[in-house]
Amino acid sequence: MAKERVINPKPTLEDKELDNELRPSSWRDFAGQDKIKEQLSIFIKAAKERGEALDHILFYGPPGLGKTTLANIVSKDLEVNINSTSGPVIERPVDLSAILSRLKDREVLFVDEIHRMPHTVEEVLYSAMEDYKLDIMVGKGPSARAIKLELPRYTLIGATTRTGLITSPLRARFGMIIRIGFYNPLELAQILERSARILNIKIDKEGAMELARRSRGTPRVANRLLRRVRDYAQVKSSGVITEDITARALKLLGIDQYGLDEMDKLLLRTLVEKFNGGPVGLKTLAIALGEEEDTLQEVCEAYLIQQGLIKRTAQGREATPLCYECLGVQIKKSNQKKLWGEK
Repeated sequence: MAKERVINPKPTLEDKELDNELRPSSWRDFAGQDKIKEQLSIFIKAAKERGEALDHILFYGPPGLGKTTLANIVSKDLEVNINSTSGPVIERPVDLSAILSRLKDREVLFVDEIHRMPHTVEEVLYSAMEDYKLDIMVGKGPSARAIKLELPRYTLIGATTRTGLITSPLRARFGMIIRIGFYNPLELAQILERSARILNIKIDKEGAMELARRSRGTPRVANRLLRRVRDYAQVKSSGVITEDITARALKLLGIDQYGLDEMDKLLLRTLVEKFNGGPVGLKTLAIALGEEEDTLQEVCEAYLIQQGLIKRTAQGREATPLCYECLGVQIKKSNQKKLWGEK
C-alpha cells in the first residue's frame, strides 16, 4: 500500500476542489510555460481567423503541471465549450460514440489519462480524429452492417503522464504534441503569490521563493505545501509565511532543501545501500520499497531524474554522484570507475 505523501501530486478530492478554485482561466493568469503559451495563442488565432477547428493536441508530462488548465484555457480562447472525460471512463466503443455524437462544430473534447483508454476504443477514435467519421456496427451476426456517422469538426485534447504508452497510430493523429515541463522557482513563486491572494494567506516574497524552491517544480505540490505551511504559521507564529517559517514548517514535514521527502530519500538510500548504486530494475526496486511500479515511475522518478539524482538506463536505475552527495554517503572505490570513469 502506497504511503500518503504531502508532496504526492496524485490529486485528492481536496486537491481537486482547490485546483478548481485556483485554476487560471486566461493566459495572463497562467504563470510559466511561456513558449507553449505563445505557440498555442498563435495557432488558436490562426484557426479562428480561418473559421476552422484547431488541430488535435496531445499534452504530456508529469502530474500536476497544468495540462487540464491549459485545455480549459484553449477552449476559452477558442470561445467554444469543453467536454471533459478520462481514458478509464471510456470503457467501450459505444461510450466514445455517445460522447462524440454530442459534440458541436469546433468544440473541444478533453480526454485526461488518454493512455489508459482501451485499445478497442482507441481504434474507433482513429477515423473520428482523422476523417471526422464514426464507424458504427448495426445489428449482430450475419445481418450486422457498418454505417458511417459524420462528425462535426472538433478538437481532441489528450493529456498523459505516460507518453510511451500512447500507440504510434494514435500519436500520429495529433497535429500538436506538446511536452509540459517542470517550472522554475521564480514561476512557482508567482503561482504561490497568486494562490495566497485568492486564499487570503499572508506570505512575503522570501517565503514564497523558499516554498517554491522546495515544491519539486510542480504547481500542484506548491499549492498543497502552501496550505500546510499556512497551518504552521497560524499556530506557531503570527500567521505570516516568511522564509524562516517556511523552512521550519517543511523541516517538520520532512521535506529538505531539494524538495525531497522521506519516500524519495528511502528510494535513493535503497538504490545506494541495497543495490550498490544500481543498475537495478524498476520492478525489483518497487518490491524492495513496498511500492507500486507506477507510483515510483510517475510520482518519484521524473523529478529525481530531472534533478540529476538518478538515471534510467537499459539495465535499470542507477544512482549518480549527486545522489551520493545528497545523501552524504561516500562513493565506494569499486563504484568510482562506474560513476566517474576513473581507473
